Amino acid sequence: MSFEIALSGINAVNSQLGSISDNIANSGTHGFKSGRVTFASAYAGSQAMGVSANANSQSMGRSGGVVNTGRALDAAIDGKGFFATRSPAGMISYTRVGIFNTDKDGYLVNDHDGRVLGYARNENGALGALGDIQIPTGNIPAKPTDQLQYTGNMSAGWTTQTAAFDKNLAQTFNHSNVSTVFDSLGNKHSLTQYFCKSADSTVTVHYTLDGNSLATTTDLKFDANGKLTQPAAAVNLDLGTPGGASPLKLALDYAGTTQFAGEASTSRNAGNGYPPGVRTGVSLGEKGEVIVSYSNDQKQVVAQLAIANFANENGLSAMSQTSWQETGESGTPLFSVAGSSMAGKLVTSSLEQSNVDMTSELVNLMTAQRNYQANTKVISAENQAMQALMQAV
Repeated sequence: MSFEIALSGINAVNSQLGSISDNIANSGTHGFKSGRVTFASAYAGSQAMGVSANANSQSMGRSGGVVNTGRALDAAIDGKGFFATRSPAGMISYTRVGIFNTDKDGYLVNDHDGRVLGYARNENGALGALGDIQIPTGNIPAKPTDQLQYTGNMSAGWTTQTAAFDKNLAQTFNHSNVSTVFDSLGNKHSLTQYFCKSADSTVTVHYTLDGNSLATTTDLKFDANGKLTQPAAAVNLDLGTPGGASPLKLALDYAGTTQFAGEASTSRNAGNGYPPGVRTGVSLGEKGEVIVSYSNDQKQVVAQLAIANFANENGLSAMSQTSWQETGESGTPLFSVAGSSMAGKLVTSSLEQSNVDMTSELVNLMTAQRNYQANTKVISAENQAMQALMQAV
């Protein structure tokens, strides 16, 4: 009987040594979760039969450290949750390894060519249904300028203009400013505003587009404290039809403009149009946003990564060292975006390291070796006793 008990101890320690070796070997594997083997007494009725080793269980609830990679499509989850990916065969797996790239069809994929799951996002920020993330590969079209915000100070020290306005005569206006606007083809145009003080608290604005005068003028009226009172809303300007482009109409907002003493100044002069651009890169945001950058300095959020959480993450079934599948014990995944509900935020341009504690593993290795030696000593002593008994017979 002692042989069988000692042998069960050796087999159990062998399982423990295998787990420890696996942990040490994967101490540098991104997203790896360390495992351990636990022991339990084995009985046949009331008769002790030795020891049994329970299956290797991974420490799913403990995160590894985070290392910066500097790569725009790398991400680590700071908190709970898993990335969800769909293999080419259609199998969904869950991982903490955020090494992503784009394939030839524009899909966001992991390092095993599994498509990353997430939510498509439209221009208004609304999220679509859960599915594969496909990133637009084409160019971004031009956006014609239809809104312009101008804020400045019309100096209270300006002299009133008595001569008729002439854009070619500087003495007929007090100040001018040029704004850039784009038409539907992405062509750049210069909208010039000429500010003429026409009364004590009124400044009349004349306009030209690419040097051509517009018929529209705007009166800016101010109160005794130098605050703008009129116009109360944005001014609608018809800029005509640039060659080959659609009609260009603009809402020009003067909110915040003042009439204080001192020099004239401009604090804001910004329109919402831009020329066409080509895709220059893709990056991730801390809430899982998939951000596409273009050569015209525009950025578009086209999707958000899905983060999966489980009621019992320890019930997941390992597919590999760093990916798992749902089971009946784990429960079904609860999907959300990073930073919401139970899902952690993303640490971008970074990866999660293994959660293996090398010091603990080396101590466990020495302990396991001593246990192994103790069991072999039992077998050796039992063998000697049996030999002595046989010789005595």
